[in-house]
Amino acid sequence: MSTYDVAVIGSGPGGYVAAIRCAQLGMKTAIIEKYSTLGGTCLNVGCIPSKALLDSSHHYDDAIRHFEDHGIEIPGAVKLNLEKMMERKSSVVSQTCDGVKFLMDKNKIDVIEGVGSFKDKTHINIEKDGETQTIEAKKTIIATGSKPANLPFIELDKERIITSTEALKLKEVPKHMIVIGGGVIGLELGQVYRRLGAEVTVVEFLDRIIPTMDSALSKELQKVLKKQGIKFHTSTKVKSVERNGDEIIIKADDKKDKEIELKGDYCLVSVGRRPFTDGLNADAAGVEIDDKGRVKVNDHLQTNVDNIYAIGDVVRGAMLAHKAEEEGTMVAELMAGQKPHIDYNLIPGVVYTWPEVAAVGKTEEQLKEEGVKYKEGKFPMRALGRSRASGDIDGLVKILADEKTDEVLGVHMIGARTADLIAEAVTAMEFRASAEDISRMSHAHPTYAEAVKEAALAATENRPLHI
Repeated sequence: MSTYDVAVIGSGPGGYVAAIRCAQLGMKTAIIEKYSTLGGTCLNVGCIPSKALLDSSHHYDDAIRHFEDHGIEIPGAVKLNLEKMMERKSSVVSQTCDGVKFLMDKNKIDVIEGVGSFKDKTHINIEKDGETQTIEAKKTIIATGSKPANLPFIELDKERIITSTEALKLKEVPKHMIVIGGGVIGLELGQVYRRLGAEVTVVEFLDRIIPTMDSALSKELQKVLKKQGIKFHTSTKVKSVERNGDEIIIKADDKKDKEIELKGDYCLVSVGRRPFTDGLNADAAGVEIDDKGRVKVNDHLQTNVDNIYAIGDVVRGAMLAHKAEEEGTMVAELMAGQKPHIDYNLIPGVVYTWPEVAAVGKTEEQLKEEGVKYKEGKFPMRALGRSRASGDIDGLVKILADEKTDEVLGVHMIGARTADLIAEAVTAMEFRASAEDISRMSHAHPTYAEAVKEAALAATENRPLHI
């Protein structure tokens, strides 16, 4: 029987990063993965393939709608080759997963393929093709991630009534895709297929899309996506989803409790994700699971069993790949006797639509609820020379700062490349910068980042320079 200092169950961003950090710190490490490729949901059926399709569809949309504005004329019709687009997506996924395998080899981490389940607190059974092997691990990190959630009355056939996994490999562009759920995944994939020619309708139970983000971002994103042709039904409760041949019929109650009926040829169910512990046999190790299906952990991500930890989507908190990575690193360093920490308030959230949406820290709604006195600075992207030059004039940057100390409490932005710009805000807030600190930093001209400086000026003394 092979014995390891650490075994990691699951090879997503949290799991493989944890394994690498454990190996770097001198621990003999194994990683257990039930699929034939490494990388988990994120690399295989999540972050990476969705971004590949977002970029490809963006190029297509530019070619048919925007190139002419830039003086670029394409003789004849621009043709979509969906099969080739999907092949490119698969190639990007394959290269990325191969990269993780390279990192495992480089760090001398044993990769064991199969379904890992606890035999007891220090032994793990790994089953593949009906055969089982057992390893011993002094410590274990559970990194089994999450799966798409569903509503109890919806039967997913994975052909016409689908999750994000199936939406990433459709063989045709839907005529009308109805998206249940106005969160990150539904909006990103909805925009992909809208660009490719589908009619897209989003149905959201709450009163706004991306409801966990600042309301200013929700309002702006919905306005922009409406201009792009996406239809919205907010404050709408879906009651039934039925398939009749190739037609999907959805019945729902709108905000006035009036029944509406929507018909399409595809329905994307995007109502969040659920922690995945199926087959883990946590009971055998004595590991406690909460009523939401999450592994219970303390502030050090340690379960009630002292040698077993859990990270990522399978524990409390936002289901974000970069959050899982930070947790994987922290657990490895704690095992090595170091004293790392994570400030969960400073983990950014991003929506990769175009324009992109990004945020970190407190929303205005949260500050009001907590009774914190704050000041606000806003700056519209359309006032930037860089935005006008590229034609990306939608969006804004909003900075919230403490009324007395001027410390930045939250940064919320929508616009071109805000997924990258948010790192400036995270850095500033990690060092507890004031809005004035940001306003006095030199920002290159012309850039989208100038909007951050201008919003900081607006928050500091209400003196933006360019509006």
